[in-house]
Amino acid sequence: MASIHKQPGKPFWFCSYSTWSTEKSKWQRHFKSTKMTDKKAAAEVCRAWEQTAKIGRTGKLTPEVAREVVARGVADIFTAINSETMPCASLRAWCRQWLDAKQIEAEPSTVQRYNYALDQFMAFLGTKADRDIASVRSAEVQRFRDEQARVLSRNTANLGVKVLRACFNAAFKQGLVSSNPAAVVDKLKQRGECKRRAFTLAELRRVLDAAKGSDWYGATLVSLYTGARLSDMARLTWRAVDLQQNTVAFVAKKTGKRMEVPLAKSLADHLAGLPSTDDPNASLFPSLAKLRVSQLSDGFRSVLVDAGMAEERSHEATGKGRNTARPVAELSFHSLRHSFVSILKSTGANEAVAMALAGHETKAISQNYTHLDTASLRGAVDKMTDVTATEKKPGKKSAK
Repeated sequence: MASIHKQPGKPFWFCSYSTWSTEKSKWQRHFKSTKMTDKKAAAEVCRAWEQTAKIGRTGKLTPEVAREVVARGVADIFTAINSETMPCASLRAWCRQWLDAKQIEAEPSTVQRYNYALDQFMAFLGTKADRDIASVRSAEVQRFRDEQARVLSRNTANLGVKVLRACFNAAFKQGLVSSNPAAVVDKLKQRGECKRRAFTLAELRRVLDAAKGSDWYGATLVSLYTGARLSDMARLTWRAVDLQQNTVAFVAKKTGKRMEVPLAKSLADHLAGLPSTDDPNASLFPSLAKLRVSQLSDGFRSVLVDAGMAEERSHEATGKGRNTARPVAELSFHSLRHSFVSILKSTGANEAVAMALAGHETKAISQNYTHLDTASLRGAVDKMTDVTATEKKPGKKSAK
């Protein structure tokens, strides 16, 4: 029977308990400090040690069982000290709560991906999904990642890790877990991985040359000089453009953040030359506004094909199945966003200015509350290279 004692002159309560020695085939008595000054808390620590020792005697003390005993002991200690129940939730209950919150702030398609990843994880855990969320370990997340990669794909496995990191991070902020078990699980590297990069200046001019006469010309300039993503560019209307103040304003679909970016001169000149309309809700690029994102991606790829910078896709069967992800292209519409940031930095714009214009959060902005005035942003945009400049020089054509 475990018991607690106080030693003269020492602040902590000591626990007297027994463990079974397999080597000597008998119980051995221990006297150990609980590191607790509160008697009730010390009693709970002592009780947890005794319970662990009894389970060890049966030969059923696995790492998982030990962690559950510790977790219950910590909760009991918390209750003993604070006279209130320690915040807790099962993994399944927390995932439902987290997804409900995400339905308010994220796009339906994004919530659907989150839901799929979490359903897969809970199916992988089985009945363990109904345990306290604090009992989930990094090893379980890693095994889930590897299983997803084996059965489905590496992309799916990496998405699962990403979603779990976000879900557990929210639980950490709520005090439900002491650490994020998914944070230490790395994403799997893709075979033959190809990362997107920025366009070179020569490549940008080839793209514009190939896009002449279509809405893709203006769309390319918009993304290059504002950093707008593909879907945000396609949804732009004339209401977003102020040619008097030379700005374009829109709400980024991915982040929900309102962006107001100064117009570079070449972009402003192009927009001023587009057919005028009295309807402020008219699309800036009518032929692109009605397309889905996948169609938009294919449309820009066609421009790259015409520019000699991408190969035309074959419609022949690959035998890999329809769910197999396409390999990531080195150049795509998103590369224009990379180019936007790269060109800004090449003009001397600092990290805070570049990230503010691109709509990214930075330490300079979010932690130090740096205020970037309009003049600073406009000055950075005005210094950007005019990729249309060579087209205005008579007798000189852009090389394809």
